[in-house]
Order: sequence, then structure tokens, then C-alpha cells
Amino acid sequence: MSKLKIAVQKSGRLNDESIDLLKSCGIHIDNGKDQLKASASNFPLDVLYLRNGDIPQYVEDGVADIAIVGENLLEETENDIETVRQLGFSKCKLSLAVPKEVDYPGVEFFEGKKIATSYPNTLKKFLAKNKVNADIHVIKGSVEIAPNIGLAEGICDLVSSGSTLFKNGLKETDLILKSQAVLVKNKNLTVEQEELLDTLLFRLDAVQKGKKSKYALMNVPNDKIEQVIQLLPGMRSPTVLPLAEEGWSSVHTVIGEGEFWEIIDQLKAAGAEGILIVPIEKMVL
Repeated sequence: MSKLKIAVQKSGRLNDESIDLLKSCGIHIDNGKDQLKASASNFPLDVLYLRNGDIPQYVEDGVADIAIVGENLLEETENDIETVRQLGFSKCKLSLAVPKEVDYPGVEFFEGKKIATSYPNTLKKFLAKNKVNADIHVIKGSVEIAPNIGLAEGICDLVSSGSTLFKNGLKETDLILKSQAVLVKNKNLTVEQEELLDTLLFRLDAVQKGKKSKYALMNVPNDKIEQVIQLLPGMRSPTVLPLAEEGWSSVHTVIGEGEFWEIIDQLKAAGAEGILIVPIEKMVL
């Protein structure tokens, strides 16, 4: 029987969110934390726990069929693999930063200066695009400390909340790229493996659609139902159920997570009461 081998980060935030995503898709992983390879008990899937920087090459070589990695890593390694889905978590950005006291005029500040980074290839392309010649100093980990010890005038590193930059007396200057976790695949999967991947993507899409949507319930006077329905941006026609109290109905619909707050005042003005918004675990269209 054909199987898929998925590579995920061995440890760290991306590992936790990747495994949580698989669990949300109904896939149960056996003993994942205790070994470098684990099998799903209810889906033809093996999970390989690998060092983050090695994953793109393993996928290109076919050691892993699919993987969850950050877009920033794909940009840096430039492996010949295919991105099949953006996953919406582990969002961050790769940026340039300098000491707070620097009067920063623009990227030309780095002409002839040293920049410390763990992403030399991505940085090199950015500097070439902006016609800046700088000395790229490659270091692994603790990039933020480089300006404080005189190793470089600035850094190029991943930024999430910005708190690490702040603690090290740095300020973000130039955005190089935005990144999030993505699902990638080897370009030479078998027909059977592509079918398994399609099944996994179907589950994944249902989970992602559920996260982006909310189930809305509200009590509405019967003579106001049409007015309320016109305000709802949900799926097709909402469900309308009569309440025990005569002259009232319960209106049920699905709306986008960010859309509700734009129309809540209009719904109340139209007569809706007892509005309840609940999360959706999965949604299949």
C-alpha cells in the first residue's frame, strides 16, 4: 500500500503547529515526540522529524514526499520543490535592522558596511536589487547581538513580534519578505501518492475554512427576517427556524471571521437580538 512521508521540524514552534494541524485533519501520530520517524495510526502517512534547514533538500531528493516549512527557508535554499498550500501559521518577516540611535536614511546606509545574517542568499538578492554593495557576515543564531559587539553595523533576520530587536537595542528598517508556513511536495510523486495528497488537502482545506469562518445564530422578529438576511454575507441562504415564542425565529448562518464586526450594528438596528457567534472546527463545502 502506498504511503506519504511528511517532513516536519524536529522541535520548536513550527513542529507544534504542524502536528496540531495534522491532528485537526483527523490524523493520529504515534510516539511522535520520542523518535525521528513515526507513523499515523489511521492514515497512510509517516512523519519524519528533521532539522529545519535540511527539509527542503530531503523533499527535492525524494527522502520525504511532502513537508511543512517556512517560506523564508524556501527562498533561501531555492530547492526545486513545489508549494501546494499556504497554511496561515508561523507568520513572520525577514527584515533589516540597525541600532536604534542610527539616523537611517535608507538601504544605501549599508553601502560598504557589514550585515550579520543567517540568510545570506536572500539578503544578497535584496542588496543586488537595490544596487548596494555590503559585506555579508554569516552567523548561526543570536544574530541580534552582532551590532552590540562590533561585528556588524546591522542585521538581517526573522522578525515576529519585534520584542527581540527591542531588547537588543535595534529597530527594523527594511522589509525583505513576508513568510508563513507552507506545505510543499516533491515534483515526482506517484499517482497513488498524489491521490493521498489530494485526500490530505481536502481535510486541510476543511480545517482552514473552519478557522476563517464563524457560525452565527440570532433571534429575529418574523417581520424583520428579510431585512436581516439581506445584511448577512454568509453561505447561500441562511437557515430560519421558528422559536417557541410566536412571531420570532432563529436565523443561522456562516460568516467570515472579520465580517461580523462590520455588520453587527446593522443587524441590531434591523431587529436581531441574542446574537451568538461560535467557532467552527471544520467546514466542508
